[in-house]
Amino acid sequence: MNDDSTPGDGPAAPAMRGDLTAGPISRTLMFFAIPALLTNVLQSLNGTINSIWVGRLIGEEALAATANANIVMFLVASAAFGFGMAGTVLIGQRWGARNVDGARRTFGTAVGFCALLMALIAGIGFATAPALLRLLATPADAYPLALTYLRLIFLSMPFGMISIILSMGLRGTGDAKTPLIFMGVTVAIDTVLNPLLIIGVGPLPAMGIAGSATATIVASMASFVAMVIYVYRKDLPLRLRGSELRYLKPAREELGFIITKGLPMGAQMLVMSAAGIVFVGLVNREGLMTAAAYGAAMQLFTYIQMPAMAIGGAVSAMAAQYIGARKWDDLHSVTRAGLLMNLAFTGSVTILLLLLDRPVLVLFLGPDSPAVDIARHIQWLASWNFIIFGVTMIYTATMRAAGAVWVPLLVVGVALFPVRLGFYYATYDWLGADAIWLSFPVAAVAGLAMGWWFYHYWDWRSELPLGPAEASEGSHADGMPAGRMTPDL
Repeated sequence: MNDDSTPGDGPAAPAMRGDLTAGPISRTLMFFAIPALLTNVLQSLNGTINSIWVGRLIGEEALAATANANIVMFLVASAAFGFGMAGTVLIGQRWGARNVDGARRTFGTAVGFCALLMALIAGIGFATAPALLRLLATPADAYPLALTYLRLIFLSMPFGMISIILSMGLRGTGDAKTPLIFMGVTVAIDTVLNPLLIIGVGPLPAMGIAGSATATIVASMASFVAMVIYVYRKDLPLRLRGSELRYLKPAREELGFIITKGLPMGAQMLVMSAAGIVFVGLVNREGLMTAAAYGAAMQLFTYIQMPAMAIGGAVSAMAAQYIGARKWDDLHSVTRAGLLMNLAFTGSVTILLLLLDRPVLVLFLGPDSPAVDIARHIQWLASWNFIIFGVTMIYTATMRAAGAVWVPLLVVGVALFPVRLGFYYATYDWLGADAIWLSFPVAAVAGLAMGWWFYHYWDWRSELPLGPAEASEGSHADGMPAGRMTPDL
């Protein structure tokens, strides 16, 4: 294996913009992962701030309405997110192979396909929104507000999804800074507009819950338009001009990859969501104080797991470029750098929040709430599992970059359901509610064991896609057997 600071064999190819295979691996990964992490933080802060505005300016019914609507939106968008991630992998592979036109073809197919899909979903969602909310047993007082909010968000989905695909595609070409810039724009506009449109200021009408949804839509669309203008003015790699606009019509080869790889990626998100819903139900059985404590702890969990998610995404994009560049031996160096960075970042955040858990939890529960001590207990038993979870994410991120998308789904599915639920039911009689909190690290350890085994002993490289333009005869000079991906150069 090559030294961490000298990736690749033989003479180096000329570096191009967004080339993640040039330079020291650890430093490149860090400078790529940090903007992705900050983007995730901004996105979460935006949701938190909007919830505060809705709760304070409209009331509990409106807050419940947005919560119910957001559950529906997340479930509906999971498949589209999976397609976007699949497109990012293929864009990264082709970018690493210096196949700029192929990367643009993939991006065009991803945008065209997801735009059509989300337009269809928006129409169906608008019509079936009442049934969806009834299925969730949305409280009667919150139902009218939730219906208004959900229908407006459904209408904005095609634009929002294209914006996400553009951001993901840019990361595939090694650009994590542009999505960060325009996430900042989105948050700034949304944060300012939300209260103005909810209560009505000056010439702006008082729109209530519709104002919150409208603020989010306006912010997303304004940021998207600004990002498209920025991409063309800076001549960033994925801009489509002239005859390249035909790439927006989905091509069969690219579409086949995006669908076959995107469906398992989207299914992984659905499995994680389903597990979260199941465990919320188990927590609710423990009473109001425990449910409130768990809700506060989950706010902290959101931020603890952000470094692992950002680093996992960065490793996936970086590994895809190494695969495209056929630097097979350096994939292990990318994975190792991701593992060390996860231990440093996720470990630091976990320790910090454990040391400051009381003052932070008081922000959500109040200083006199008995739920504070319960939440602290939950933190000490469960929060460190995200360090282990992050290690598993790094292993699966590298495999996912090679197109091995069923392994992450299998790992998550087994860890969250047979292992985690099995531990809960097997130990609840003598552990009580602690069976819930301890099931977090138990599932994380099981996921790590499976991820480690698949990474080291399963031939996940055989999952590399083989396309007509990427086939070759015999064996490659670098020792990679024929019949696996050789990106067209």
